[in-house]
Amino acid sequence: AAEVAEYLEVNVHFKVDEKNRNIILTEQGTAQIEKILQVEDLYNPNDPWIPYILSAVKATALFFRNVHYIVQNNQIVIVDEFTGRIMPDRRWNEGLHQAVEAKEGVPIRQNTETAASITYQNFFLLYPKLSGMTGTAKTS
Repeated sequence: AAEVAEYLEVNVHFKVDEKNRNIILTEQGTAQIEKILQVEDLYNPNDPWIPYILSAVKATALFFRNVHYIVQNNQIVIVDEFTGRIMPDRRWNEGLHQAVEAKEGVPIRQNTETAASITYQNFFLLYPKLSGMTGTAKTS
């Protein structure tokens, strides 16, 4: 899919929605990809190419090296868009991280899946008793 994305052109084969960080394939783009892959239907549920293609095109058109991620120790490391700090243990979901790894030619790691998540507030509510301490209280 990463190789196919190299043959596609912006505004010809796909449109970029930068606000939502999404891409939309055009009719011409769909036809071009089907011709390259030699398949009749990209959306065939028995042989689904479309999620891989969309991730590869997103990785190519929306995510840039040294802006959204860096390559460090032969791995893709995400850069926080607000602070500019690197986040070594974070990964993009829905195959996007693997698409960026394929684009950069680094070894592709297995996709991880979040089993559950909880906010700190709800996590602390699981305990029967809570206590706190302040460093700014007035002493008598």
